[in-house]
Amino acid sequence: MRVLNKFILTRKELEKKEALLLAPYAALSGESRGRVYPQEEHPLRTCFQRDRDRIIHSAAFRRMEYKTQVFIPHESDHFRTRLTHTIEVAQISRTLARSLGLNEDLAEAIALVHDLGHTPFGHAGEDILNELLKNFGGFNHNRQSLRIVDVLERRYGEHPGLNLSYEVREGIVKHETKVKIELPEFNPKERPTLEASLVDIADEIAYNAHDIDDGLSSGFIRVEELLSQSFMKIIGHDVPDNFADDDKFRYAIVRRIIDTTVRNVLEETGRRINELKIVTLENVRASQSRICSYSDEMLKTVIEIKSFLFQRLYRHPELKKHSSHAAAIIEGLFKKLTRNPKLLPESFIQRIDSEIKELVVADYIAGMTDRFAERIYGEPVRK
Repeated sequence: MRVLNKFILTRKELEKKEALLLAPYAALSGESRGRVYPQEEHPLRTCFQRDRDRIIHSAAFRRMEYKTQVFIPHESDHFRTRLTHTIEVAQISRTLARSLGLNEDLAEAIALVHDLGHTPFGHAGEDILNELLKNFGGFNHNRQSLRIVDVLERRYGEHPGLNLSYEVREGIVKHETKVKIELPEFNPKERPTLEASLVDIADEIAYNAHDIDDGLSSGFIRVEELLSQSFMKIIGHDVPDNFADDDKFRYAIVRRIIDTTVRNVLEETGRRINELKIVTLENVRASQSRICSYSDEMLKTVIEIKSFLFQRLYRHPELKKHSSHAAAIIEGLFKKLTRNPKLLPESFIQRIDSEIKELVVADYIAGMTDRFAERIYGEPVRK
């Protein structure tokens, strides 16, 4: 590509800037391990920028707008959805990456892709689909995210999926979760990039903060009981005289949770980088110790916040009713579509002969939005 304006940066120039400005242990786009299907590099965008753009333009990314985070989206325009959660994780990830001299584009791409595989109705939908697939390997949203970007998204004639770079796909596979994904392509003895590890923490920071926000906004959590929690002493707070009716207090708490935990992660991660003598990406991958982390005191605080949310919000009777409703819809859809696979879209019907029917049905259900799942569930089966 011929560039006529000296202020237009080419990909090669961006790669040189990364090598010059980023920390020596950052993941450089010019040194990526590449893609499954090799292709010519873009003249202007680095490989990680290109990955980010492919993710944003995918159908799975758009559908997250109508997928539950904690509260059913259509019940209020103010509650987080899976998409707004993802955007918040990306913002925190970029801040962490920038402050540590890491690759912001890689961190952002991993953050934007990390929840693509979530089912409708949040974790309640995932739990019931996992149970329905227990004889077929179960269901896990991280594994489904990889499946989406590797296989299910069909935007190119040359290859299936989005053909993302190794480092972004590795960030999906090695996302901190109870269910470990083991694939020969991704050495389980290697740590992922620091950018991927930061996204794991950014994910936790984001949902802790916004679940408290949504919990207060819904009235399921009361300000008084939040203030009585021991973790608030660590987080700190400024209480207006009329705090019980003041939305500004709620916003202040959310800001304080994010700011306090982000600062702590930056300080502790920087300390560990020095202590472990991390000076190259190879050092990161070979490290036997966790590098990106909270301090011990903050980790206890984060555990207390999660315990509080579990007891006071996630187990709230109203949310449990939604979970039961979601389970009924997912189970009903699964039975309906496995018994009548001709109800599937043509592209899914074509896969039935060569793939396990139950997994094809699960792919279809997992990709649904909440409202689409409810609609298909309610449609009668025509003979």
